Amino acid sequence: MINHNHNIRVLVLAVFMPFLAIQAGCGPQSFKITPVPTDRALEESVLIDEGGLLTPKIALIDVDGIIMNRELGGFLSEGEHPVSLLIEKLDKAAKDKSVKALILRINSPGGSVTASDIMYSELLRFKKETKGKRPVVAVLSDVAASGGYYIACAADEIVAHPTTVTGSIGVIMQMVNFAGTMSKIGVKADAITSGKMKDAGSPLREMKPEEREVFQSLVNQFYDRFVKTVAAGRPKLTEEQVRTIADGRVWSAQQALELGLIDRIGTLRDALADVKEQLGLKKARVVCYHRPLGWKPNVYAESPAGQPQVNLVNVALPPTWVRPEPQFMYLWAPQP
Repeated sequence: MINHNHNIRVLVLAVFMPFLAIQAGCGPQSFKITPVPTDRALEESVLIDEGGLLTPKIALIDVDGIIMNRELGGFLSEGEHPVSLLIEKLDKAAKDKSVKALILRINSPGGSVTASDIMYSELLRFKKETKGKRPVVAVLSDVAASGGYYIACAADEIVAHPTTVTGSIGVIMQMVNFAGTMSKIGVKADAITSGKMKDAGSPLREMKPEEREVFQSLVNQFYDRFVKTVAAGRPKLTEEQVRTIADGRVWSAQQALELGLIDRIGTLRDALADVKEQLGLKKARVVCYHRPLGWKPNVYAESPAGQPQVNLVNVALPPTWVRPEPQFMYLWAPQP
């Protein structure tokens, strides 16, 4: 017969032991237990209120961190699916007729090719469904590189902070090879495949020349798509001009302005002021969308990082290292 009291005691210990351990090792600590609503639908918070309930809104939507088409969880944190979250926020803004414009604040080094492309496509869908009557302005923060810049190309205007790093137009397929280490310990990979390319990209052996050609052709296709996307979003640049600057490097805001990759340099508040002027609004409410309890105190607030840090170094491995399979990435991530 199952001892339910014993099971309850075990559950209580499993929940509270980590906190007791922290308290024992780090001095006095306090913890707050807050009921969490079962409804996880996005809520709206007003960040700037210049005129009350009937005042037109400007929606502020963040694209932050690594862009992946899956949930990104962390230590003691609840993960979100970046693509799904963006779509959810765009749909909420589109249904609200009082939302007259969208500020897309981007702080991301990029991510997977497909996730970046989906986000870009969803922004185009938002513009189409709102019939282009609601301006979309991308405001680039610390880093808006590779996939982060790819997404920005869907905006009507791109504004970069004076200290922004952007660009990195290109594709990377990062792979590893453990063959040398395996040979030293007497281990040899031996795969049975249905075709000679089935295990192409395996980290357990050296890559063959013909396999490299296959992967390079895919990288080239995704690179061409990136170039075309930039050219479509920056009408003053031709595809040929984009290719001359699309060698994977990042640019400062001033360099990006001179190259035509952004429209101007300014702050988030500058962008908000310009949107109001463009729409002929003297007053506006700036709103954001978040999960219940995800309170935002002002326009510069962002969600807390999901990974704990020790001496400014993330405890968890980067999301792009966790998955063993090769991935095509629009990502600025210099390898160690």
